[in-house]
Amino acid sequence: MLELEDVQAYYGLSHVLQGITLSVGVGEVVVLCGRNGVGKTTAIKTIAGWVKAASGSIRLNGVGLEGLSSDRICRMGIGLVPEDRRIFPGLTVEENLKLGLLQCPWRPTRESRLMIEQAYERFPRLKERRFQMGTALSGGEQQMLAIARVLIGAPKLLLIDEPTEGLAPIIVDEIFAIIASLRDEGIPILLVEQNVHRALDVATRFYALERGQIVMQGDASSTFDRVSLDEVIAV
Repeated sequence: MLELEDVQAYYGLSHVLQGITLSVGVGEVVVLCGRNGVGKTTAIKTIAGWVKAASGSIRLNGVGLEGLSSDRICRMGIGLVPEDRRIFPGLTVEENLKLGLLQCPWRPTRESRLMIEQAYERFPRLKERRFQMGTALSGGEQQMLAIARVLIGAPKLLLIDEPTEGLAPIIVDEIFAIIASLRDEGIPILLVEQNVHRALDVATRFYALERGQIVMQGDASSTFDRVSLDEVIAV
């Protein structure tokens, strides 16, 4: 589904990604983990076209994404849920959701309405608040809105960056339940998450980043791999 090979990326003179190679298969949830500042968010943004790769290849179903604009990559089927959620101020929940329709401008109006209703079925709390300002929602509800908005575009692959950061434990449970349900529906996900062991509970595989390089990969269900990962990412 998604393949990165020897991807290099910079912020100015700072060499952030130093030749990362990873993949996400059909129906997989793959966790990209590591300490703060090692390049996880940069990797996500590089896949989505928000940061341009200096070299290497990024392929979605065998089609190269290098050099494409972020909106083109989005319309090819990669949906990004960013760490800061990007909820638009001055817009209601429903208006924020409707912005997700821009991912598929060719979709008939009737189908677009159906996608909005499906989003409300998946996230009933958003339906209850459909006419409230999006920025008036709680942090957890804003995260649900950010995920729902991307799903309206029916992405082939989801990139989710730090979805539980700053949320209360009970809301963290809800967010991981949502990710598990998306996995069960067969939606491939590349997940960046500091709550590593909770993330591994819903994942298939993982990669560990350190100083812009993949230093370990493993099976999320393997106790041995989890223990080894703890040693790699320990502060």
